[in-house]
Amino acid sequence: MRKPKVGRMFLATCVGSLFMVILYFQNITRPAVEQSGGKGIAPGKTRRSPLQTLYNGDQLDLSAVQTSLRGRRELLEQACLTHTKKRRVLTPDDLRHLIVDDKHGLLYCYVPKVACTNWKRVFMVLTGDGRYHEPLAIPANEAHVAGNLRTLSEYSTSEINRRLRSYLKFIFVREPFERLVSAYRNKFTRSYNTAFHKRYGTKIIRRHRPQPQPDALERGNDVSFQEFVYYLVDPRTQREEPFNEHWERIHSLCHPCLVHYDVVGKYETLEQDSRSVLRLAGADGEVHFPTSGKSTRTNGDMAAQFFQNISPFYQKKLYNLYRMDFLLFNYSNPEYLKTR
Repeated sequence: MRKPKVGRMFLATCVGSLFMVILYFQNITRPAVEQSGGKGIAPGKTRRSPLQTLYNGDQLDLSAVQTSLRGRRELLEQACLTHTKKRRVLTPDDLRHLIVDDKHGLLYCYVPKVACTNWKRVFMVLTGDGRYHEPLAIPANEAHVAGNLRTLSEYSTSEINRRLRSYLKFIFVREPFERLVSAYRNKFTRSYNTAFHKRYGTKIIRRHRPQPQPDALERGNDVSFQEFVYYLVDPRTQREEPFNEHWERIHSLCHPCLVHYDVVGKYETLEQDSRSVLRLAGADGEVHFPTSGKSTRTNGDMAAQFFQNISPFYQKKLYNLYRMDFLLFNYSNPEYLKTR
């Protein structure tokens, strides 16, 4: 009596795994370029899809920007081959950060602290059926409301496969430690982020501050960058729960060695790379990516100041934690690091 039960369980497991194996193998190779009618583009339109425009370069002037984007894509592919030893299949949970624009055939993996608020605003304009016109007119908190934009994880397996195969997939990345310092500054030094202070600050202070004051334990609003680093490299942190998305590694959010990204934009060249994506989508006449007016944007010099009080021992542990992001996206080790 036991053998049929085991057989049924094995069959169910195999069937479930097969769907994700199909998803995986359809996506690790360069995507097939479908005709525009099969891409979610409005019926009757014959214009090229973004993917066709990118890979069939006869209509695309190979500018310095486009050449750079192609180089980044190739470097990422090579880095994945070099540094990724084990392959696994994608699951729907892996696709929660991929935002879908069916009208223009786009998939965007958003990374917090890499201009994702403005990109979400742009997607709200592109997918909003006329409800939105100007990205900066959309409040930042509204851009992050769950349900305002669809993610790839919400679709069926066959719909996921089709979009991964035929939509233009893009990601924007940033120098890992500049992104980390930006996350710390935003979440732990701003008085309005009381939810983060309560959720994470109190835990960090309780674990990593000798003899904390009762007020600090209660409010969690004065976490130092040093304490934040101790929290990140503490083995207990990831054993208890995944990192918050604001300091989670980019490769863990967007899985660039499983999802074939056609465009890898960089925060350091944000405006020109964003224009390129919108041009590929044929949406540059519909919306412009907002330019940043911030004068206190986190840069390398600012990050260096934050790392001054981090010992070489903890610098090395932190670098090892974010090492894959440095390697996959071709970022050099910061000169200020003392990891030896």
